[in-house]
Amino acid sequence: MKEILMDATIAKMSGSLTPAQLYELRKTLEQELSGYEIVVAPCQKERTKQANEELLGSFISAKRIEGCSEKTLNYYQNTIGAWLTTISMELREVTTNDIRCYLSEFQAKNNSSKTTIDNIRRIFSSFFSWLEDEDFIVKSPVRRIHKVKTAKVIKETYTCLLYTSPS
Repeated sequence: MKEILMDATIAKMSGSLTPAQLYELRKTLEQELSGYEIVVAPCQKERTKQANEELLGSFISAKRIEGCSEKTLNYYQNTIGAWLTTISMELREVTTNDIRCYLSEFQAKNNSSKTTIDNIRRIFSSFFSWLEDEDFIVKSPVRRIHKVKTAKVIKETYTCLLYTSPS
């Protein structure tokens, strides 16, 4: 939690300080906070959950306007909503590792195929790209999660023989 607090502070000050000053600020924060344990207050958890759900609702609305089908919107809603119930942090605090861990645990728990995991990754990528485009987050944590390699199905080809009758 301290790391998240420091990162948020650094991000807020980045427009006002030079890189050298930001480095010194980080060092100072690390020293000053080293003896403290920071926990999220229970009421903050509820506000975080509500804020995350509101962002998901805004994302679904944006996708509806873009012309996504109701089936796709429901898939997005259910997939992202299920993940949101497993986290207790604001979306801007989510790291690449948090998403990787979720995908790995989801795959193990549900015995999911690589295709299913890649579908979830793509949904997360779309959601976090939208959050980035709308300036809710600085950078999508899904950027560094690459496409899941799946087996390619090679379709059998048929040959067509022309039959000519003997004349």
